[in-house]
Amino acid sequence: MRSTAVLWWRVLMIGGGFAFGLFADRRPFGETFFGQPIVVFAALSGLGLLLLRVVLRRPVPEVIPERAMTVGFFLGIAAFLAGNWIGVHLIVGR
Repeated sequence: MRSTAVLWWRVLMIGGGFAFGLFADRRPFGETFFGQPIVVFAALSGLGLLLLRVVLRRPVPEVIPERAMTVGFFLGIAAFLAGNWIGVHLIVGR
């Protein structure tokens, strides 16, 4: 189960980061600091870990090790930047 959870964590972080990055230049959540798409992405990632803790009723590091959480988060940030670049430079017709 541990390797499956790590795989899902990384896939969801990469997919979520990329999706948030595609629309980041449009500022869909507002112009404030807490409305920045990267901040919303980070907050939702943390909320996801809290929900995992509640649902499983065990500490999250027993399911996803700290190092895997960190790597997944940084992969999500990298995917956000890639999605942002694609959203700004390659998506035409906005």
